[in-house]
Amino acid sequence: MISIHLKYEIDADKLADFEEYGRRWVRLVNRFGGTHHGYFLPSEGDSDIAYALFSFPSMAAYERYRTDSMTDPECQATWELARTTRCIKRYERRFLRPLDGGTEGAAAVASA
Repeated sequence: MISIHLKYEIDADKLADFEEYGRRWVRLVNRFGGTHHGYFLPSEGDSDIAYALFSFPSMAAYERYRTDSMTDPECQATWELARTTRCIKRYERRFLRPLDGGTEGAAAVASA
């Protein structure tokens, strides 16, 4: 499994636009075979930093999603939303793996 962590610098005055962007991507990632763990928006502290976390079964599955999303009309419309509203100033993408390499660790944490 591979997890993708995104850190966004957003325009705090366009939070509603970013929320719509995030809602769309949660649905899209899940439709493309991933598992979206959610968007995490500013609450206390920094007002212009948000995070997202989603996973795919493998790097190959993630790469298929990236390739397929380039021609998907819903994905294109979502990217266009971010471009036209300028709700995202910049973002960083990190690739992570669970310590145990699978869902066993998540089950152990849930039972702790």
